[in-house]
Formats: sequence, structure tokens, C-alpha cells
Amino acid sequence: MQIKQGLKVRVVQKQDQRTGQLTDGVVAKVLTKSATHPHGIKVMLESGIVGRVKEIIGD
Repeated sequence: MQIKQGLKVRVVQKQDQRTGQLTDGVVAKVLTKSATHPHGIKVMLESGIVGRVKEIIGD
């Protein structure tokens, strides 16, 4: 599925990569230029949090 603005996702923030703690939010901006990335597509959530998408919750 294509990651796009308005999508509800779970991301892992850089400081949480070791623990794997996920943060829920709505995509405000897609930061990764390519369609795929081995560690997940980097996005900015509406809350301003930046992380890599690990799960898509819905739209």
C-alpha cells in the first residue's frame, strides 16, 4: 500500500529503535523519496513526530 498524507500509521522514532516502541499518528508528510526503504518509509506525523512506518492502521 502506498504511504500518503492522511493515512493512520504506527511509526518507530529514532530514539525508540532499540526498544521497538511504536507511536500512532496520522501522516502529515512523506519524507522518504523512494517508494520502498529497507527500514520503513520515513514520515512526519501531524503531531510533528518523525519516524519510520512499521504498520498501517487505516485511512
